[in-house]
Order: sequence, then structure tokens, then C-alpha cells
Amino acid sequence: MQPFDAGSEGAAADLMVRAAIALPIAACLGAALAFRPVRRGTPARSPAVIQTQIVLAIIGAVVMIIVGASVARAFGIAGAASLVRYRSKIEDPKDAAVMLAALAVGLASGTGIYLIAIGSTAFILAVLWLLESLEPEAQKQFSLKIKGKGVDELRPRVEALLRGKVKRFEARTTGADELAYEVHLPVRTRTDRLSNGILALAPDAKVEVEWEEKEK
Repeated sequence: MQPFDAGSEGAAADLMVRAAIALPIAACLGAALAFRPVRRGTPARSPAVIQTQIVLAIIGAVVMIIVGASVARAFGIAGAASLVRYRSKIEDPKDAAVMLAALAVGLASGTGIYLIAIGSTAFILAVLWLLESLEPEAQKQFSLKIKGKGVDELRPRVEALLRGKVKRFEARTTGADELAYEVHLPVRTRTDRLSNGILALAPDAKVEVEWEEKEK
């Protein structure tokens, strides 16, 4: 693979201008596709998939800027991409896109297009920061059981406590000696604090609080 010929500052400047135009356009077009309206019968798209589609559009632009009209570079990029193997499970599709982004900026660096590598990295980081700042906070789902004699009398106060701490919950069982809820908590919320709050509602009663995390 031939190194980038920066023999002319004009060539490098042309590439930077091209990147400054191409990357935002690619991001906007990728967003137009990713945020297309959901038609009837079409499953809902997750935020991670939407974000990944936008990032992939940007990566495609970066790769084409690197390739330019060089057939040798095109074959080099294809060969490098074929070497990528990642057998571990990736929970967030954006992580796979970032792997491709790392490959793209690495190729740019290897061909000597340093300004493109640096500028592309900064642009992708900015897009990821914007997308992830708009992403709803990750949550975990729990089954909450509160057991004890006459625990149904605590129901109004328990639900008032949950409303102040939990974004979403749903009653499942409301028997005389047991209350059960399906609760969605932000991943950073500590269940022991909620348990202590529930127990404090009836300090003289023998109440048990159980949390069971549900699988995704």
C-alpha cells in the first residue's frame, strides 16, 4: 500500500475540505435512514441500532476518502477488514461500529493521511457523544415481592415510595400477606436502599422484601 503523497499541501487541504463536507452529509443521510417512520407491522427499532446505522454511514465516507481512486488501497482495506474476527458477544451494536471506525482511522494513519485520521476520529467521537447523550438510561427489570402479615395495608405507602424512586412499575399480586410488583430500575439504582425504605414503612412488623432480576 503506497503512503499518501502529501507532496502538495493543496492535496491535503482538498482532502480535508472533502472530509468536512462528506462526513456531515453522511451523518445526516444516515440519520434520515435510521429515523425513517416505523410502518405498520414493522418492529420497533432500538436506539442502539439507530445509532449504529448513523455511525456506519460516517465510517463508509471515511473509508471512501481513504481509498480515493487507488485500487491498491481498496484491496488493502478489503484485506484488512477480512482479518477482523470478534467472537465474543457484543451487547451494543455501536461497539461493532466503533471497531470498524478504529479500523478505518488506523488505515488512514497507515496511509499517511494523518489529518483525515484525526479529524474523522474527532467527528465520530462527537457524533457518538451526541447520540449517547440522547439515549434513554439503561434499565433492569426486577420482580419485587413484599411478604408479611397484613402487608396489604402498606400498599398505598409502598406505591408512593416506588413512584418517587422508580420510573415504571406494575402490580402483579395484591394479596393480604403478599405484594408483588414488576419493577424497572435504572442500572445504577441500588435495590438495598429501596428495601430499607420499604422496611422503614412498617418498622414494628415482620416484613420480608425480595428482589429477583429478570433476564433480558
